[in-house]
Amino acid sequence: MPLIILAVGIVLLFALIIGLKLNSFISLIIVSLLVGYAEGLPLMNVFNSIEAGVGGTLGHLALVISFGAMLGRLMADSGGAQRIATTLIDKFGRKNVKWAVCLTGFIVGIALFYEVGFVLLIPLVFTVAISAKIPLLEVGVPMAAALSVTHGFLPPHPGPTAIAVLYNADIGLTLIYGIIIAVPTVIVAGPLLYNTMKNLNPEVPKGLYNPTVFKDEDMPSFSTSLLTALVPVFLMAIASITKLTFPPDATVNVIFSFIGHPDMALFISVGIAIFTFGLNRGKSMTEVMKTVEQSVIAIAMILLVVGGGGAFKQILVDSGVGKYIASIMAGSQLSPLVLAWLIASVIRVAVGSATVAALTTGGIVAPLIAITGVSPELMVLATGAGSLNVGPPNDPGFWMFKEFFGLTVKETVRSWCSMETIIAVMGLIGVLAINMFI
Repeated sequence: MPLIILAVGIVLLFALIIGLKLNSFISLIIVSLLVGYAEGLPLMNVFNSIEAGVGGTLGHLALVISFGAMLGRLMADSGGAQRIATTLIDKFGRKNVKWAVCLTGFIVGIALFYEVGFVLLIPLVFTVAISAKIPLLEVGVPMAAALSVTHGFLPPHPGPTAIAVLYNADIGLTLIYGIIIAVPTVIVAGPLLYNTMKNLNPEVPKGLYNPTVFKDEDMPSFSTSLLTALVPVFLMAIASITKLTFPPDATVNVIFSFIGHPDMALFISVGIAIFTFGLNRGKSMTEVMKTVEQSVIAIAMILLVVGGGGAFKQILVDSGVGKYIASIMAGSQLSPLVLAWLIASVIRVAVGSATVAALTTGGIVAPLIAITGVSPELMVLATGAGSLNVGPPNDPGFWMFKEFFGLTVKETVRSWCSMETIIAVMGLIGVLAINMFI
């Protein structure tokens, strides 16, 4: 019965978001209320669980998401992201330009949300395609693949970071494993996948092509842009390495554990970006702070949706659904990594949102970690990979890809959906491969 109620709840969530076009946060709260009551929670406890879920999730993620948005907006408004892109394209040359754009998307995607990175890089994709006289998708698919992989696999993005919190996983180690899996995944789902769709040659949509975004003298240097964008990645990676190398009470471990914490790493990077992307470019503190304020305003709904996903997760935890599934799977031979991937894939197809799919799956399978002893870091990546699967039409990314690249629905399924499915499958393969050696 608990699983039937859960299934009905997911279908209802699908119906509210897709059928009635209801806001995702409101839909999550409605479904959380109904599922909690149907699962047997006392009425007064239902909203207590919702409040605990929202607060517990955003207590950590509000800082991560906010600092990440500030860093991304500072980088975008200064021309730092464009500098990274144009420099890499110049170095790689025309024949290898798709690899340059793929690498650009990967670097930029580490610091930006998928949607922000996509909108930021799309003018550059148009510029490169027209200037180099190559098909639009030859550079568009690698860019989108890189952004999608970093969004699903790598902290400090909200999805993988939130799952890491749920699973009590080491975020630095998750980042290292994630990069190991992400690199071959991006290569296969980006530049190599494009070879199967060479006959798709859409034109740049009218009104979207803007060949000049920033003048050269108006942009920060390549080294400044790159190093500033990668500060949080470096700090978290170093913290993970020192944790594995030195005793817990060693001074170097204590220091790097502090500055390598996702909240602190991003906070430090924002401070550096305020100087490198703002004050050092001749902007006043007032101008820089306006950029910072605008970045946080833009992510208000993202925060609410993430909190709503946390509420649904907490309802499933408090009502015992997770333990129920864990008891069923206790004697199963199915790997918990595969199970997490499958559940996330199903929810992804049902509701569209990768973040909602990841958070909901986290509440369901978290108890399996203690029972099976599976690596929580690999569970994060398995869940993240599954949450990207298929890229269904109820995912806003589907329509962004379609409209910006001027594709039909059939062509979008062939390109976007194929790309997302390959990312999900490659992610699972990578997780299972690493699991064999740890």
